[in-house]
Amino acid sequence: MRAELQCVVLDCPEPKGLAEFYRRLLGGEVDRPDRRWSLDADWSTLHTPSGLVLAFQRVPDHRAPRWPDPAHPQQFHLDFGVPDLDAAETEVLAAGATLLDAASHGWRVYADPAGHPFCLVRH
Repeated sequence: MRAELQCVVLDCPEPKGLAEFYRRLLGGEVDRPDRRWSLDADWSTLHTPSGLVLAFQRVPDHRAPRWPDPAHPQQFHLDFGVPDLDAAETEVLAAGATLLDAASHGWRVYADPAGHPFCLVRH
């Protein structure tokens, strides 16, 4: 399997506001239409000039991380684009991932062996 990193997703209380914050730091375009994601009050994106895409996901009752306090850990996950979800799932499970959510959204959620979530997204 050869996956393509699509974006880095940060949990937050206000997706659009955080996207605008990072736009001020990095430049780019907030909420540019992109076939990979739908944009709404719970999901915002930043397409940076370098090509990196940051995404911001609303989380109810968000608890901000407190560096380096493990009781308030850092919060993000990675999205990997794959051509075939079923084949990619077989490979990540064999590598030690755990399936967390296989609902039919066009993506599936897994945990890496250390428990960090990541998504496989059909591209």
